[in-house]
Amino acid sequence: MKEKLTEKIEDQFEYFVNGIGQGIQIQLLSQEIDPVTKSGKSVQSNVRGWLPKPSNQPNIVEYDCSLIVPNDFGNPGAVIVTNLHGKEFYLFEIVLHGFRGGPIFFHANTWIHSRKHNPESRIIFKNQAYLPSETPEGLKDLRRQDLLGIRGDGKGERKPHDRIYDYDVYNDLGNPEKEDLVRPVIGGEERPYPRRCRTGRPPAKSDPLSESRIEKPHPVYVPRDETFEEIKQNTFSAGKLKALLHNLIPSIAAALSSSDISFSCFSEIDKLYNDGVLLRDEDQQNENVNKFPFGVNIMKQVMTVQERLFKYEIPDVIKRDRFSWLRDNEFARQSLAGVNPVNIELLKGFPILSKLDPEVYGPPESALTKELIEQELHGMSVEQALEENRLFILDFHDMFMPFIERMNSLPGRKAYASRTVFFYTKSNVLRPIAIELSLPPSPSSPGSKCFYTHGHDATTHWIWKLAKAHVCSNDNGVHQLVNHWLRTHASMEPYIIATHRQLSSMHPIYKLLHPHMRYTLEINALARQSLINGGGIIEASFSPGKYALELSSAAYKSSWQFDMEALPADLLRRGMAVEDPSSPCGVKLVIEDYPYAADGLLIWSAIKEWVESYVEHIYSEPNSITTDVELQAWWDEIKNKGHPDKRDEPWWPQLNTKEDLSGIVTTMIWVASGQHAAINFGQYPFGGYVPNRPTLVRKLIPQENEPEYEKFMLNPQRTFLSSLPTQLQATKVMAVQDTLSTHSADEEYLGQVNPLHSHWTNDHKILELFDKFSNRLLEIEGIIHKRNKDFRLKNRSGAGVPPYELLLPTSEPGVTGRGIPNSISI
Repeated sequence: MKEKLTEKIEDQFEYFVNGIGQGIQIQLLSQEIDPVTKSGKSVQSNVRGWLPKPSNQPNIVEYDCSLIVPNDFGNPGAVIVTNLHGKEFYLFEIVLHGFRGGPIFFHANTWIHSRKHNPESRIIFKNQAYLPSETPEGLKDLRRQDLLGIRGDGKGERKPHDRIYDYDVYNDLGNPEKEDLVRPVIGGEERPYPRRCRTGRPPAKSDPLSESRIEKPHPVYVPRDETFEEIKQNTFSAGKLKALLHNLIPSIAAALSSSDISFSCFSEIDKLYNDGVLLRDEDQQNENVNKFPFGVNIMKQVMTVQERLFKYEIPDVIKRDRFSWLRDNEFARQSLAGVNPVNIELLKGFPILSKLDPEVYGPPESALTKELIEQELHGMSVEQALEENRLFILDFHDMFMPFIERMNSLPGRKAYASRTVFFYTKSNVLRPIAIELSLPPSPSSPGSKCFYTHGHDATTHWIWKLAKAHVCSNDNGVHQLVNHWLRTHASMEPYIIATHRQLSSMHPIYKLLHPHMRYTLEINALARQSLINGGGIIEASFSPGKYALELSSAAYKSSWQFDMEALPADLLRRGMAVEDPSSPCGVKLVIEDYPYAADGLLIWSAIKEWVESYVEHIYSEPNSITTDVELQAWWDEIKNKGHPDKRDEPWWPQLNTKEDLSGIVTTMIWVASGQHAAINFGQYPFGGYVPNRPTLVRKLIPQENEPEYEKFMLNPQRTFLSSLPTQLQATKVMAVQDTLSTHSADEEYLGQVNPLHSHWTNDHKILELFDKFSNRLLEIEGIIHKRNKDFRLKNRSGAGVPPYELLLPTSEPGVTGRGIPNSISI
């Protein structure tokens, strides 16, 4: 049992209550049926002892309970725990001694609610996995009863002690009581989206379709066992994220609000790392700053008597080479080895066409014509370049075009729908050769499609920089709202809800998925409260503004497919790989030096091998997949309740064979671990230097017939910097990116098991298979280190080039740019 550090005084009374046997009631149940009661045989006792025994682990104590068990009791299968205290406690595990074969472990890791909050007792099963058809007779009713309790009845407002999982739409992002914070419901036919965890809060007064807001510091409901553990709260994620959003950002705002201006020169950006941001020591700000619990290798804190100074760590992208971000090869390199390496595609032909309605958005043909591109190929024909797979594209045109007019009506936001074409040279270097920036037609304008090339004179050179900034802004928006939030956080949430609702904790697939669900619902709830909400950090700092989640919904509608979330399938879809049966994952990369894909395939193949061996061991009988009622209900619920707006799509995988199941589970684990790590933990290393990846652009590119053009000609640097986020916008987003890029001290990494959870299964074969998986990941770590020292691989080594480490399995705490946690925990 775990003690909360803040409640040790109250513990003295608990010791007394337990000492007289009135605190915790234990009922041991057999796997065998009692012929009289027709239910599992049972014996009951109470926890006794005036003082708990100290454990080898800090903040954990042990209690004893004696049970008298008859000779014909049979094998124990479950323990029913009743908490008679006035408050909850956290139960790690129950260890049963005295039976033949050694101790029996009941793996718990759960909060046990007080009976005054919920009269139902908690059921803890032993660490033996059973398929539904294999469930011992004495446990069948308990298995069913436990699942029914977790599902709830879909009614009422959830309470903090509840462990009920259910679905709802995203109707809690806006605040209908404030006109500027009204937001549409996300989820449904008009704006399809995955579902989130239901809280049951009452509807808003002015809009019955919207849920009433609950504002910080009050928590958003998540099932009790999904909340951050105390070490996570205190050392980093919950405490730091909340402090960051509630305290640091208002302090920065107060420091800069009187002069929320553009950076006037690059040295002002450098001062954020060299000198810091000065926070005035007013009473409230002083209190806020003192609340901020800085962790390992995060922001440096320098204190004086009258003021506070925050210095940011120098981001990796400029740590080795301060000017790398200016170069075209670095701009291209980051599309393969940056924080968003999942949008680049093989260009398969000309003309490049839009799929949008030409009646609304004009002619579908791109301004990037075959003839224009050929001028940038230095003598190579377009046909030859296409045949040799040398042309690639970042195409954000169709995703942004329907939103550009609305985005550009927002104050301080100007954006284009963009396309960027790259050429892969014979010396194996990717370089951008042309950018198209488009505006939609309007009643007063026919729209425009402008193309830009890098040029060789000063004017075209600066114009090219501005065009690249617009591309980076779009890339940043797609990264955050689509590839990061939608494709990992939001898509994973229904899988987690369905796993708890339909798979018993005894189910082998539940046990396989459990490490990959840790903290995700809690971090998503925090995001809905402070990051993706109306007026939150994402809206304030990224180009789509208040249309952010609508854009994310449009991307879900047009392009999200479960089967394409598998890494090999995604690479094939984008043309970045071709089928190759001789390769370990069945694919061969078109660009060998594609660090995200090359390392990702290693991780994918290790996960796949582990899952396949696990499934093969568990499902040994023919038709055991189709006859597994819990498994079939789980997959059906994911499609019909978790992703109901896509329920009728033909691409959903069938679940009839072991191969089907292995593919589905491998994809889920990859999304929660490797995919999220690759696109999350590089946010500050790449985005912490604003000119490298601006989150928004505030001006369109000046044209020759405009007054701004003369200012641009006189001072192009000022024009460039004044197009980037303001000082306040920049420091806001830098603080968030730093936080989201940080590993907490209690992180659990892929292939590792927390020592406290070592009894998660009693199946020795499974433990052997897991050890094999862990050892393979250690081998992969060595392979990645070796690749980062191979100077033939120019996208991960070379003068000033940071190594690609985002898919190294392990990490130290802090902002490290490496490490694959088991789950989406930040």
